[in-house]
Amino acid sequence: MIKFVDHVNIVVSDLERSVFFYTQILGLRETRRAHLEGEWIETIMGLKGVVADVVYVQPPGGGPRVELLHFRSPEGAVLPQAALPNTQGLRHLAFQVEDVDEASRKLLEVGIKLLSAPCSIPGRTIRHPAGSKRLCYFRDPDGVLLEIAEYRTEVDGQ
Repeated sequence: MIKFVDHVNIVVSDLERSVFFYTQILGLRETRRAHLEGEWIETIMGLKGVVADVVYVQPPGGGPRVELLHFRSPEGAVLPQAALPNTQGLRHLAFQVEDVDEASRKLLEVGIKLLSAPCSIPGRTIRHPAGSKRLCYFRDPDGVLLEIAEYRTEVDGQ
């Protein structure tokens, strides 16, 4: 039934700030912009009075788009508990990088706080066909939990 993941939607409080973060800091490329308004979007979302703007960004190597959506109306709620890694529902979005240590240094250089330094997943815990995995978490400007991950073909002694 499912062919592949088409996109992931992130509702943002400041569209241009988020576009800057995802394109200039993370290196995704903007592919399209649209204004959403009218009966069609209200029907799809089950909300009345929808007025929103969306920017699509995508990793340069391809893969699912990230849909950055800013609602002008109706205004949504900010739920601090939704930012916790153990809250039920969609919790984070992961991006694959060539070198997680270099990528994390670049994030730190521009003032992005990491939840931890890059860590390796013990090979005895999870074995990935692409090799060993190193990763770290950080947050976007609205507090959305993000991950950068690197897969290495060597086992790193684990």
